[in-house]
Amino acid sequence: MRALSRRGMLGLGAGAAAAVSLAGCGGLTGSDDSGHADGSGGASAQGGSKPKPEPTARPIGDGSTAHTGKQPRQPAGPEPLEPGQTPPQFVVFSWDGAGEVGNGLFPRFLDLAKEHGAGMTFFLSGLYLLPESKKRLYNPPNNPRGASDIGYLTDEHVKDTLKNVRRAWLEGHEIGTHFNGHFCGESHGSVKNWTPRQWRSEIDQAKSFVKEWRTNTGWTDLPSLPFDYDKELVGGRTPCLLGQDNLLPTARELGWRYDASSPGGLQVWPAKRQGIWDLPLQQIPFPGRGFEVLSMDYNMLANQSLATTKAPAHNYPGWRRQSAQAYIQGFKRAYETNRAPFFIGNHFEQWNGGIYMDAVEEAFKHIAREKEKGADVRLVSFRQFTDWLDVQKPEVLDKLRTLGVGQQPAGGWREFTSQASTPSGEASRNAA
Repeated sequence: MRALSRRGMLGLGAGAAAAVSLAGCGGLTGSDDSGHADGSGGASAQGGSKPKPEPTARPIGDGSTAHTGKQPRQPAGPEPLEPGQTPPQFVVFSWDGAGEVGNGLFPRFLDLAKEHGAGMTFFLSGLYLLPESKKRLYNPPNNPRGASDIGYLTDEHVKDTLKNVRRAWLEGHEIGTHFNGHFCGESHGSVKNWTPRQWRSEIDQAKSFVKEWRTNTGWTDLPSLPFDYDKELVGGRTPCLLGQDNLLPTARELGWRYDASSPGGLQVWPAKRQGIWDLPLQQIPFPGRGFEVLSMDYNMLANQSLATTKAPAHNYPGWRRQSAQAYIQGFKRAYETNRAPFFIGNHFEQWNGGIYMDAVEEAFKHIAREKEKGADVRLVSFRQFTDWLDVQKPEVLDKLRTLGVGQQPAGGWREFTSQASTPSGEASRNAA
């Protein structure tokens, strides 16, 4: 990993937060860069009912994927806000890479989501289903054939990843994409420099590695992934939050509904860019510091231990508490004020002794307890949140977007949403 400048890590504002994320997010430990990610409408958010028996699968293509009917454990259909109604507090936990590399983190968080009736988004890196022996099947834009800035998984870890991706979908979670080779930085090969056509190639390849893992591995004794990936895939997050501008035209052409790649958003209600919902990671309070941090585990790390993932262990307890409280304070700020959706990004990594996994679990449980005490908190996937956005009246979303970070609605929610009756213009709904 290249060293980060002090200014790049500790500066204020969206640009500075993005600077940290651009250097991170990608494989500090080689093949262990395994997973950014997704909340209440998903998993068992329908009251904890057990999933129905899986119907007979109808294979697609070589049988790597299959039609199995409607996805289990989905929330009831979303409804538009009524005049005077308070918006729900949406929270999305998401995982970049979504590979299981033997550290047990993928099933750990599936178990946690199941326990609390939550849905999540798993942004699967396509290469995590491609054996290294077949790496020359990958032809990355502006890079040598077979190249990747994240390691290929062992065969056993590919099998483990298949098992957990299958389980995730059957338990109601979303399978998005983190694309493939995770090329960051400033070089010619970086995703930052890819054209819309090159993004199309990268996406087509990411989908093919999911849809043809059986052919590529030769394994015939493992069950199919229980979904049609052409229909399942409606959004993603780019490596290091780079390249969104040229990705969006391709995403729109493919019918994607959202993108989670914007580098450094605020805790406000989202708008569309180029017809796609723009759902960025957000700046949140960083306890004890005079600046805010991006809502991702790597950005906590970058501001705590600079360029290392194995800092002296005596720092771990304080850093874990600081990271957990950052997420919790970000949640509270939104819930108690503008009710903007809260987006959190993670990796299945044991950086600094695993403190960031412990921190995100602590924050998750805190938020889940609020839901279980009766608060209208919905732990959902990005796809489920997008479903809700798409049924709202445009004038209501326009009104919600007038609220700044930490701003309470004047006169209270009853008065605020009752006044949301006059559209404020198409421009604000489709911000460029």
